[in-house]
Amino acid sequence: MFWKKKKNKSTKFDCSKCGKAHSEWPALGYISPDNYHNLTEKEKAELAILNSDFCEIHYEDQIDRFIRVTLTQKVNSSCQNLDYGLWVSLSEKSYSDYKENFNNTHHETGYFGWLCSNIASYESTSSIPCDVITKGGNERPEIFPHKDFEHPFVQDYYNGISKMEAESRIRDMLKKAG
Repeated sequence: MFWKKKKNKSTKFDCSKCGKAHSEWPALGYISPDNYHNLTEKEKAELAILNSDFCEIHYEDQIDRFIRVTLTQKVNSSCQNLDYGLWVSLSEKSYSDYKENFNNTHHETGYFGWLCSNIASYESTSSIPCDVITKGGNERPEIFPHKDFEHPFVQDYYNGISKMEAESRIRDMLKKAG
C-alpha cells in the first residue's frame, strides 16, 4: 500500500488487498496482540490460539486472554476520524462472558481491559487501562482509555490529533504492511 497526492489535495492510497485507490482513511489494524506477536514461532505453535477475534496464550501457570476491539481517534479540524483495530486483555470471567455471547446480537455490556497493542508514534501503549463496551449487532467492542491514566496516547485520545498526524500514522502503518 502507498499514498498518492492528487491536485485537489485529498489523500489517496492504493490498497494492497483489492488494488483499488481509496480516498477514505483505512483503519489501522493489528493482526494480533503484542503478547502473541512477541512469542517465538515455536511458542506460537505450542502455547497460543489466534483467530480474527480471539487470542489465548496458555502458559504453565496462567492463561492470557485477548479480544479484538476498535478505537476511534478524533482528528481535529477534519470531518474524518482515525479508526483502529486493536487488542485488549480481559479477565477470565469477562473473556468467558464475551465469548459465550459472541453471536448474541443483543448482548451489550462493559468490561475492564488492558490495551495490548503498541501504537506507532508512542513509546509503549500496552497496559493502558480501558473500558471495553460491547455493541449490539455483533460489531466489535469499542474501547475508551481511562481518562485519568497519564500517557500521551490517552491525552491525544481525549484532545484529538491533527490531520497531518493522522495521515502520518496511516503512511507509517502502510509502509510496514507493504
